[in-house]
Amino acid sequence: MRTVLMVAEKPSLAQSIAKILSRGNMSSRKGLNGACSVHEYSGSFLGQGAHFKMTSVCGHVMTLDFIGKYNSWDKVDPAELFSKAPTEKKEANPKLTMVKFLQVEGRGCDCIVLWLDCDKEGENICFEVLDAVLPVMNKPRGTERTIYRAKFSSITDTDICNAMNHLGEPNRNEALSVDARQELDLRIGCAFTRFQTKYFQGKYGNLDSSLISFGPCQTPTLGFCVERHDKIQSFKPETYWVLQAKVNPEKESSLTLDWDRVRVFDREVAQMFLNITKMAKEAKVESVSKKEKVKQRPLALNTVEMLRVASAALGMGPQHAMQIAERLYTQGYISYPRTETTHYPENFDLKGCLRQQANNPYWAETVKALLSEGINRPRKGHDAGDHPPITPMRAATEAELGGDGWRLYEYITRHFIATVSADCKYLQTTISFSIGPERFTCVGKVVTSPGFTEIMPWQSIPLEESLPHCEKGDLFPIGEIKLLEKQTSPPDYLTEAELITLMEKHGIGTDASIPVHINNICQRNYVTVESGRRLKPTNLGIVLVHGYYKIDAELVLPTIRSAVEKQLNLIALGKANYHQVLEHTLDIFKRKFHYFVDSIAGMDELMEVSFSPLAATGKPLSRCGKCHRFMKYIQAKPSRLHCSHCDDTYSLPQNGTIKLYKELRCPLDDFELVLWSSGSRGKSYPLCPYCYNHPPFRDMKKGMGCNECTHPTCQHSLSMLGIGQCVECENGVLVLDSTSGPKWKMACNKCNVVVHFFENAHKVRVSPETCELCEAALVDVDFNKAKSPLPGDETQHSGCVFCDPVFQDLVELKHAAMRHPMHRGGQGKRQGRGRGKGRRPGGRLNPKKPKDKMAALAAYFV
Repeated sequence: MRTVLMVAEKPSLAQSIAKILSRGNMSSRKGLNGACSVHEYSGSFLGQGAHFKMTSVCGHVMTLDFIGKYNSWDKVDPAELFSKAPTEKKEANPKLTMVKFLQVEGRGCDCIVLWLDCDKEGENICFEVLDAVLPVMNKPRGTERTIYRAKFSSITDTDICNAMNHLGEPNRNEALSVDARQELDLRIGCAFTRFQTKYFQGKYGNLDSSLISFGPCQTPTLGFCVERHDKIQSFKPETYWVLQAKVNPEKESSLTLDWDRVRVFDREVAQMFLNITKMAKEAKVESVSKKEKVKQRPLALNTVEMLRVASAALGMGPQHAMQIAERLYTQGYISYPRTETTHYPENFDLKGCLRQQANNPYWAETVKALLSEGINRPRKGHDAGDHPPITPMRAATEAELGGDGWRLYEYITRHFIATVSADCKYLQTTISFSIGPERFTCVGKVVTSPGFTEIMPWQSIPLEESLPHCEKGDLFPIGEIKLLEKQTSPPDYLTEAELITLMEKHGIGTDASIPVHINNICQRNYVTVESGRRLKPTNLGIVLVHGYYKIDAELVLPTIRSAVEKQLNLIALGKANYHQVLEHTLDIFKRKFHYFVDSIAGMDELMEVSFSPLAATGKPLSRCGKCHRFMKYIQAKPSRLHCSHCDDTYSLPQNGTIKLYKELRCPLDDFELVLWSSGSRGKSYPLCPYCYNHPPFRDMKKGMGCNECTHPTCQHSLSMLGIGQCVECENGVLVLDSTSGPKWKMACNKCNVVVHFFENAHKVRVSPETCELCEAALVDVDFNKAKSPLPGDETQHSGCVFCDPVFQDLVELKHAAMRHPMHRGGQGKRQGRGRGKGRRPGGRLNPKKPKDKMAALAAYFV
C-alpha cells in the first residue's frame, strides 16, 4: 500500500480538506513542531489502495536573506548588496522547525500531493516543501510520477473532490517569478534603506521613524499620496457665479432649474445674465424628453474591488480586510479571496451557490424570487485565468461570524446576488426651459424596475420629487432668479479606496501585496490615516518624495516598477529568463543607487528645512565617558543618546522607557549607566551606552546590556547577577533585576521570560555558592520581620529558587510556557509544558542535571 503525503498552506485548511476527502473518518495527531497537525486515513489513490497523511505548513517555509556578515549595517557598504552579497534561503520561522517536521512526516512516503493556495506565492511554497521532503521520500520506480498539484478555489466538498480527481503539476515558472520579486525587493530595498537611514538618522533627531525605508513598490505608493497633497497645497480657489431659477408650476410647489451654462468666472458677465433673465416674467417649456435608462448590475467581485469597498464603505483597512477574507475562506464561507478575475466560467454552479442563501432572513425573499423566475447570467468581465470571482460558498449567520467577519461576508453575498439579478431600470424625464434668451434644465428620475438595487440599496436611484406634467410651449410663473457666488474647492486627500485604484491602474504590486504596501507606509510614519480612511502624508513622507523627485524622479514614479512587474509576469508565463530579468533590473537600480548617493545633498537641503539637527533635539540625561558632559536623550524613534561635544550618537534598546541608573558608571569606559524597562510587570536591565554600541569583549555582540556582559567583577554584570539557565530558551540565563524591589524579579537575558519572586523582601542578593541539585546560583533573601513569609518568623534564608521547598510558593513564572525542571511545585509532581527539557516521557524528573550557571557563562567566553 502506497503512502501519500498531502500538504496544505495552513493547519485549518489541512483539517478541512482531510475531513472532506476522508468523509470525516480520520485520526489526528499533533506534529513535532506543535503548530501543525497530521490527519491520517486510508482510501484509494489513482485506482490503488493508499494510506494518506494530510498536514500543512504555516505560510512560507523559507525566506530569502543575506548571508551572515552582509546583515551588518556597519561593516558592509550598501552598494555591495546589489551584486556581491550572496543570499541564502533560511527558515522563515526557525521556532516552528518546519523543514524537520516535513522531513519526519515525509520519510518513507511514495507520493506527495500539494494543496497549497493556487496563486504564485502558493506555487513558490510548493517548491519549498518539495526541497524539504523529496530527499527523504522513497525513490520512484523508473519514470513513475510522484509529485502532484491540486488546483482548487474554495473549501467545498465539490471543489476539493474535483481537485483530487484532476491533479496537475506545480508550476516552476510562477515559483521563479516569486523568487525574482523576493530577491529584487531584498537587494534594492535593503541598499537604499540602509544608506538613507544611517545618513539621515546620523544628522536629524526628530524624524520619528525607526527606519527610513525604501521599497520598489512602497515608495511609488507613498508618491501617489504626496502627489495629491501637493495638488491640495498648490490649489488656488477661484470665485465663480451661478444663475439659479425657481419656477412655480402650482401655487404650493416650486421647481429648481439648473443653468445650461453651468457657471461663469466673471462677476460682471454673471450680473448681465441675471439682468437679462429678470426681465422675463415667465419660463417657457422648450422641450420634454423621456428616456428609459439602465443602471448595470455590478461585475463579479475580485480582490481589488473588495478591498476598495471594505475601506470606503465598511471602514476597514486593506490589511485587516484581507485577513478577515482569508479567515472566511479557510472556514469555507467564501471562495479564494485573491483573484483578479471578474468573469464566472461557463460551468460555474451559480444556482448552487444561490440556493445556499435561500434561508437567510436578510435576503431570503430576493433569492427565492430569483430561483423561481430564473437568474440572469453575470456580466462578461475580465478573465485573468487564476481563480473564479469571490463568491459565498455556504450560508452563515451574524452570530457565527460576528463583527467585521459578518460585515464583509454580508457585502460579498449581497454583491454575488446582485451579479445574477436584473439591471436597475428607470425613466428619466428632462424638461428644457427658456427664460429670456437663457436656457435652463430640470431632470427627474422614476424607477420602473429596481433590479439589483433591492439587494444593494446603497446603489439605488435616489428618490426625487416628481416633475409636473407639461408639454412644449407651456408657460410657468417664475418664483425667483438669483445669482449664487461660489468658490472652487481643492481635492481631498486620497482615500485608501482611491489609492488602491491608482495602484491597480499603474501596476504597482499585486492583488495580494497591495494591502501590505499601504500598511507599510502607515507603519513607517510616512502617512497617517485620517477620518474617512483618508491618507495624509507626514512631514517625513513629503520630504522623502520631494527629495526623490529632486534627485531621480523614477525612484518614486510608478513607471519603472510597472515595467518590472510586467517582466515578472513574463517569467511566470515562461516567456522571460529569470536570471536575465534579475541581472538587468539590478543593474539599472545599482546605477540609480550610485547616482542617489552622489546627489544626496539635494534631499539633505529639504531635510534641513523640516527637521532639527541632533544637537538641538532631546533632553540631557546621562554623562558621556569621554568628555564628561551630559548627553541628550532623543525620544523620537529610534530613541538614542547624542553627545554634541564629541559628535557621537549611541543607539539604545527600543520599545521601552529609558532613565538614568543611580548615576552609576561603567568600570570600563566611565559612561553613566542607563536603565531600560518594558514596564512594571515586564523586564528591565541597566546598560552602558558605549558598551551597548561597542562590545568590550570578543564574546559579546552589539546590542547587549549589562545582563549579558561578561565582565568578571562588575556588580551589574551577568557574572555577578546570573542565577541559572532559562526555563524556556536554549541559551538564556535568568538574571536578577536588582532594581525591582520590593516586587523582586529575575528575567531571561535572551527571551521574554520573567520570574517574579520574594515580594516585599527587604534585600535579595545572588550568592557565589551554587545548588547541589541543579547547580543554579543560590539566593540570599532578607525579609522585614513584620512581613516575613518564612517559617518560624525567620527573616533570612539562603537557597535555590528552583529546588528549595521554603521558596516554592514564593516564585511565580510569567510569559513562560514551562517551569524549571528542578522546581517540583506542590507535591513534586507538577508537570511542565513545552519541550520538556530535563524530563523523561511521562513527566518524571531526568537525573541529568541542566546546565549550571557557570556552564551557561562558559558559552559566552572565547
